[in-house]
Amino acid sequence: MRNLDLTSLRSFVAVVESGGVTRAAKAVNKSQSAVSMQLKRLEDLLGVALHERRGRQNVLTEAGDQLLVDAKRMVALNDEVFARMTDHAFEGKIALGVPSDIIYPIVPMVLKIFAAEFSGVQVQLISSYTSTLKEKFKKGEIDIILTTEAELDAGGETLKQTSLRWVGAHNGKAWCAEPLPYVSNRYCIFENSCLRALKTAGISFEVVSHADSDRAAEAMVAADIAVTTRLEGYHPSHLECIDSKGKLPDLGVQKINIYGPLQESDYAQRLMDILRKTVQDI
Repeated sequence: MRNLDLTSLRSFVAVVESGGVTRAAKAVNKSQSAVSMQLKRLEDLLGVALHERRGRQNVLTEAGDQLLVDAKRMVALNDEVFARMTDHAFEGKIALGVPSDIIYPIVPMVLKIFAAEFSGVQVQLISSYTSTLKEKFKKGEIDIILTTEAELDAGGETLKQTSLRWVGAHNGKAWCAEPLPYVSNRYCIFENSCLRALKTAGISFEVVSHADSDRAAEAMVAADIAVTTRLEGYHPSHLECIDSKGKLPDLGVQKINIYGPLQESDYAQRLMDILRKTVQDI
């Protein structure tokens, strides 16, 4: 089996496109004699003449015209394959799931550190509720998840325990109203325990809204229409933890857990390490 030389084909294409050996030699960064020798070897290999003299012009023969089409395709394919195989700009992809109530300040800090070390790894950030994230994780749709929950499932690791607090508007008075106006997120994992705590304490309350998102619930709280609950240290800056001086019941603590793949890639392991340290340091 005889093989065509891509270097010679590249020089052949350069000669045709540039209009002569002199310009082609500069284009392929070779001497004129080297380009001429490559064309001669190509003709010897194929057993045909690729150029012929017509008056003062050096033009392609019929065989040269035929070869030109295929030579361009072969050179282009070579360049495409080489570029694709040696391009390390994209080295991987990992899906990270985080409950919306703890995205700040954790995620920006984590992503900044991770991107500096693994610029070629694309992180797909999925923000949802703990129950949804755990379902997606079990299905293999997310690689790593953080959760906020009372317990720890098998395969997980508790990174931190933090107090669940009543939050309201800055200098708000909604928490003083009777019955207590409470706004929940319809998917909030904390709601049942919070309402049980109120019932146990004998405090009358009214669920004024089941919001569809944390942002919607926070808007009502910021307007001093109602109160809600957030993990201490993770509530938005436009809300504050309520110091009710014992009027509202203590809500205990919740865990921030992490779940990751059984077989971790180097960058998955590093992302989990960064998450651990960031959560524990906050």
